[in-house]
Amino acid sequence: MTIPINPVLDLMLEREVDVSPEEIWHAWTTPEHLKQWFCPLPYKTVTCEIDLKPGGRFYTVMQSPEGLQFPNTGCYLEVIPNQKLSWTNALEPGFRPAKSPEQSPGHECAELLMTATITLQATANGTRYTASVLHPTAESKQRHEAMGFEQGWSMVLDQLVAAIKQAR
Repeated sequence: MTIPINPVLDLMLEREVDVSPEEIWHAWTTPEHLKQWFCPLPYKTVTCEIDLKPGGRFYTVMQSPEGLQFPNTGCYLEVIPNQKLSWTNALEPGFRPAKSPEQSPGHECAELLMTATITLQATANGTRYTASVLHPTAESKQRHEAMGFEQGWSMVLDQLVAAIKQAR
C-alpha cells in the first residue's frame, strides 16, 4: 500500500545510493548492523531489538555524547523484504495504542508522534532510497523539520552506506 505524502504534515528524503536493496534491508533489519549507523554521530545506538513482522517490536536506545539514554519503542506496520519497512511509535508491539510521547520524558525526537516508511527500489547503480515520515499535525512536522530532519536523516543514510561498504 502506498500512502500519499501530504507536504503540510509529512517529511521525505529521497536519494539514490550505490548499494543494493538487499544490503540496505540487511542493515535495517539486523540489530548488530543497525546499531552501527542508526543515529547521527556523535550520538550512538546502544540497544536494538527487532521482531521483524507486522505488529512486531522495533526498540532502540540512543545515547548522547554525555551518556544520556533515550529509549524509543515502535511497532512494525508493514514488512516487505528488500522493498519496504514501515513502523510507528503511535503503537506498541502487537498494535496496542501507545502512551502519548509527550508523557514519556526524553530526547525531543522521541516526543514526536510519527509513522516512518523506508522504500527501496533497485536502480542501475544501486537503490532509490525513500524515507517518508508522517506526522499527525503541521506543528509536529515543523518541529521535526526544525530539529534537523533533512540533515540528520541524510547523515544517517550516509552512515548506513559507509557501514555496508565497510562490511563488504
